[in-house]
Amino acid sequence: MIHGVLLDLGGVIFVGDKALPGAVDAVARLRERRLPLRFITNTTRTPLPGMRDKLAAMGLEIAAEEMFMPAVAARIRLQAERLRPHLLVHPALQGEFQGLTGTRGTAVVIGDAGRYFDYDSLNAAFRALNGADDFLALARNRTFQDADGELSLDAGPFVAALEYASGRTATVLGKPSGDFFRAAVDSLGVAPETAVMVGDDAESDVAGAQAAGLQGILLRQGKYRAGDEAGIAPPPTAVLDDLPAAVDWILARAR
Repeated sequence: MIHGVLLDLGGVIFVGDKALPGAVDAVARLRERRLPLRFITNTTRTPLPGMRDKLAAMGLEIAAEEMFMPAVAARIRLQAERLRPHLLVHPALQGEFQGLTGTRGTAVVIGDAGRYFDYDSLNAAFRALNGADDFLALARNRTFQDADGELSLDAGPFVAALEYASGRTATVLGKPSGDFFRAAVDSLGVAPETAVMVGDDAESDVAGAQAAGLQGILLRQGKYRAGDEAGIAPPPTAVLDDLPAAVDWILARAR
């Protein structure tokens, strides 16, 4: 039985600024059945209010508490640990960290900075890691599907570069972190084995969710490439064409 649903955003609900065919209606069908929902994204170029506005423009009204984003998790951790951030993130995301002056030390925080990744910014982060109290990666996805439909480098390769250079290992706050998935499921009030994650990334979405005890549906759209499902073990619970097909699968198994 399925008691709760986690949905990826990019490549599942939209690509660029356009909703994928049938995606908005598919979410509406889940709401009609009153299935608890959370929207899970590793997007680190857009802050939470901006993402909600983007979805609203597509016809999806999402409450703030329904959204799980790595920047929110990072801010909570920095506040709890009383750390000030050294940011290597997209300028659009910097406002999420305003007011975090810290009293105990420094944390290097890296997200998808896009074209703002350059030698100077990476070298400054590398130098900051010498003596930093924490090293946080908002995500470590290898690639994402860009607005032109092609794959582009995500934050993961840059996280790996800093790990290699510094000899330190980053704590990943977004997918595929088990803590990230478990926090989302806990907020639904359901057991992990009765929740399902729907995504287009076999590694971060499906394998990460299944390692945390959830079921996983891999969609053949977005960043999916033929044969991706063969690269993870165990295999996805299901491999389907799109979100409408996934909702059919879920509703057939929903309480």
